[in-house]
Amino acid sequence: MDGINAETDMPTSNISGIGPKVNKSMNGLVLASTEVADHDVLAGGATGLASPLYGGLRVDSASSGEAASSMKNENLEGDVAWSMPIVQPKLLGTGLCYDVRMRYHCELEPPKRRLEPHPEDPRRIYHIYRELCQAGLYKDPQFNVPIIDRPLERIRAREATAPEICLVHTAAHYHFVESTAGKIEPAMSYSKHSHIHLAMPDEDLVRLERQCDSVYLNRLTFSSALLSAGGAIETCKAVVSGRVKNAIAVIRPPGHHAECNRPMGFCLFDNVSIAAKVCQADFPETCRKVLILDWDVHHGNGIQQAFYQDPNVLYISIHVHENGTFYPTGPFGDHMHCGAGPGLGKTINIPWPTQGMGDGDYLYAFQQVVIPVAYDFDPDLVIREGTRLTKAVAAGFDAAIGDKLGECFVTPTCYAHMTHLLSPLAGGKLVACLEGGYNLASISKSALAVTQTLLGEPPGRIHGTRPTKSGAATVDMVRAYQCRFWPCLRSDSRSSTKVLDALRAYQKQQLCDDYDMIELSVLRDRISRSFKHQVLATINYADAVPLLIIFHDPYHHQTGLEVTRLADAEWVRTLWISTIKVVTPITDMCKYDTLNWYRDWAIKEGFAIIDVNFPNHIADADDVDELDYDKEAETAQHAAERAELAIYLWENYIE
Repeated sequence: MDGINAETDMPTSNISGIGPKVNKSMNGLVLASTEVADHDVLAGGATGLASPLYGGLRVDSASSGEAASSMKNENLEGDVAWSMPIVQPKLLGTGLCYDVRMRYHCELEPPKRRLEPHPEDPRRIYHIYRELCQAGLYKDPQFNVPIIDRPLERIRAREATAPEICLVHTAAHYHFVESTAGKIEPAMSYSKHSHIHLAMPDEDLVRLERQCDSVYLNRLTFSSALLSAGGAIETCKAVVSGRVKNAIAVIRPPGHHAECNRPMGFCLFDNVSIAAKVCQADFPETCRKVLILDWDVHHGNGIQQAFYQDPNVLYISIHVHENGTFYPTGPFGDHMHCGAGPGLGKTINIPWPTQGMGDGDYLYAFQQVVIPVAYDFDPDLVIREGTRLTKAVAAGFDAAIGDKLGECFVTPTCYAHMTHLLSPLAGGKLVACLEGGYNLASISKSALAVTQTLLGEPPGRIHGTRPTKSGAATVDMVRAYQCRFWPCLRSDSRSSTKVLDALRAYQKQQLCDDYDMIELSVLRDRISRSFKHQVLATINYADAVPLLIIFHDPYHHQTGLEVTRLADAEWVRTLWISTIKVVTPITDMCKYDTLNWYRDWAIKEGFAIIDVNFPNHIADADDVDELDYDKEAETAQHAAERAELAIYLWENYIE
């Protein structure tokens, strides 16, 4: 069982094999001399042996004998007929990583004046685990509730190794955290490679705490931190290897603030970064690109540092920044920190200017930035932190309603929707790794909503999806800055180009049918390829008849109005040359089908017509260099391109 003290709701088991057994109360945590029950660390779902193959059909090993005996060889009029059982492919489940031993990291000497427990409370992971069990998502004998048909599959947590930790952290950092377990000396009664930890005095641990930034320590901190990192590793490996479809890792201590050479912000080892690097090393063919989404209310400075120059890891963080005054303080979480070297553009920070953000703000960030970029990046694994979670998603739930540190208003339903939006990425390979979140009720409900979504349940209805003005402005600012790296984040005029092209195609068909128009070719090496399909003419455009030339903007797809305007170029003027009449575009036409009225009039009067549509976005023949994109420069380019088009039409079709 979990070994929970009924009065204190704290674990009562010691860690087997980690130094001397302790029987001491530390902030209500009772470490007794009993062993941890196997139930707490069992892996869920056996992977099984490789099944034999019969005639190219895969059969489960458990039923292979029965399958073989059921195969028949019957002679039917000289033919041989084989009768075989139909074996359905195994559907992958959702994994759960949880280990009670991670709760042994707690405060050694809580301040006497503080009335409430430390925010990074050891009970955080137990409350989430209990919520999942009480909802029937995982079978635990201590919770007598009905279980769903396909419950969560348990993933065993293990201690991460020193080489794994040092994929992200320095050796000096590893040994510093290791030193909290006590003085390391050879164990003479074991092999020459064995070591034991001699207990570090309490006053030395307190002294080390004071040297760190927002970190507490005890003699089991090192072991808990290794289990937390190892739990993240095993959870990600279970998803990448195909043992489970997706998973949630209910782990602590958290990790996204831990930098390569120092612990900080309740974090010892950077769990998600370590797991991502291990998976990239162990599965180089199937886990090359990793998306880490961090929706924790605090910026994940440790993850950003770990992958700032890595082109194969996209890190997106949605966090409160407050102009660098919100923890962790400094400029590194602003929107202008986008990566460096080969990793330029692979870091995206969405920094809220204030606390108080809600569902509408987060969903707007997802719709406008996260999802377009994620699909463009096309990862092999997604890790979410938030709650804190890892596809990769770092799932920190301290932006949830009721969290006193985050003071935001994100609902469990919103967390479910964000998880649902990420689910199609990477073939569904999504891992949610717990980071922050300090209201026990809020993180439990939020983690439950995320887990239910991982299991396939549709998210509930969200009420109030309109973003705040400051939230929308922040997201738009990020889009404007990041569009140099991500074409999918161009301004509205650019992002709506495909829609306007479709509308023009429809309009072209209408004009061809109603006015017997044809398309006039525009050479792509001379004029932007965006003018393709934009120039139409009646078949008599080359005849000696009056000619009406109409220059106009695209059909306005929101208001249903077709608007024309005078271009700024000097060539827009009324000309009379022989029998050819060039008519200046009409400005500010705001009535529906106004241009059709002019077309009808021209046809009735025997005029020929050339109809020119100016697209909102003009692409160069060699395409625009996204790193050099500038809206003002594009506006100037519009005018130059239109002038060039007019000259081209004059020289090739009119004169």
